[in-house]
Parts: sequence; C-alpha cells; structure tokens
Amino acid sequence: MERKKCIVSYKYLTAKGHYGQYAGMMEGSMKTYEKIEMNPKIMFGKPVIKNTRITVEHILRKLSGGMTIEEIIKDHPHLTREDIYSAQAFAADYLADEQIAFG
Repeated sequence: MERKKCIVSYKYLTAKGHYGQYAGMMEGSMKTYEKIEMNPKIMFGKPVIKNTRITVEHILRKLSGGMTIEEIIKDHPHLTREDIYSAQAFAADYLADEQIAFG
C-alpha cells in the first residue's frame, strides 16, 4: 500500500475502519498534515510520524511525562522538531472538534 500524506477532517477521524487518501471528504473542514500519516498496516492505523512507527500518542505521552523536545530527539534521532510540532498540532486540531458531554 502506498503511503500518502494524511488529509483528515476532525470528525472523520472518529469513524472506524476508514483510512487512506479519501479521509476527510465526508466533512467540510479538512487540514493536511505533511508529516503525519495513517495506514491500517502501520501501528493499527494510528496516526504516526511519516516514515516511522512512532505514534502521535507516543510523542504526546513523552511530552506530558516531562520530556523536552531535545530529549525526545535524542531518543529518536531521526525525528525533527517539526515532526514533534506536527504531532502536537495534529492532536490539538483533533481535539478542537471533540464534543464534550457533562453529566
């Protein structure tokens, strides 16, 4: 399967079982993430840094655990600052459209 840049709409990401080049066409708002990709054959389709098996979630967990960008790059020398910033932007955009229910 050919790797493609990740084009997603926030609501589309919540739909299960749909990946690939048509992601995002079902909803109006789309944003392109050049450094993030989703492929069902890589890490079960979770969003990853392009050409790696490092998930956006993994990057965010390292940051939330107190690691600096420099420490993450030291652990993963093939990553760049832009990769980490892209992971943060992807997560922020995904959460921006989340609906929160208060009980």
